[in-house]
Amino acid sequence: MAERGDPLQGLDDVDAVTRAVLTASRVLVAVSASSLAEVEDRVTLPQFRMLVALSSRGATKLVALADLLRVAPSTAMRMADRLITAGLVDRQTNPHNRRETLLTLTDEGRRTVGTVTSRRRRELAAVVERLAPGQRAALVEALTAFNEAGGEPAVPPTDIDVPYPLGWADLAQPAPSTGPTPSAPTSPRTPSEPH
Repeated sequence: MAERGDPLQGLDDVDAVTRAVLTASRVLVAVSASSLAEVEDRVTLPQFRMLVALSSRGATKLVALADLLRVAPSTAMRMADRLITAGLVDRQTNPHNRRETLLTLTDEGRRTVGTVTSRRRRELAAVVERLAPGQRAALVEALTAFNEAGGEPAVPPTDIDVPYPLGWADLAQPAPSTGPTPSAPTSPRTPSEPH
């Protein structure tokens, strides 16, 4: 029987694991907010999500972008307009269908995504460096399993010219599970949710 205060107590308890993940998510949200600090005068978290989407998808129609971000097209249009005004996104006519417009990142938009992503990686690496080697190995194993259960694609080994995929946009398709299948969400996720 585990003694009181035993860190291994409740490791198989779904509630205990959920609480631990929620606690860790606060660290991740703090790192995300901190990584945006130097661009926060021009880019909000929802707008950054749009930049990442454009960075990983390339030229994209507004409707497809709104669907990917799970926002209304009018909301995506307002976000895009602000990013265009900031010089981070450009609107172009689709060369294959002149009735459509495509949104793309400008060079400054690509630099912004690269800067924020690199800073986030450095800040996370600083946290990970405080763990003992055995804890790091256990964390990789646990987070890999967690990410697979959530359907999240892996982040590439480097941020140079290869931003990580959005991942969270694919959550509409439930990951395979051995237990009961959860019902699909009835409302779309908002861009202010942490990623």
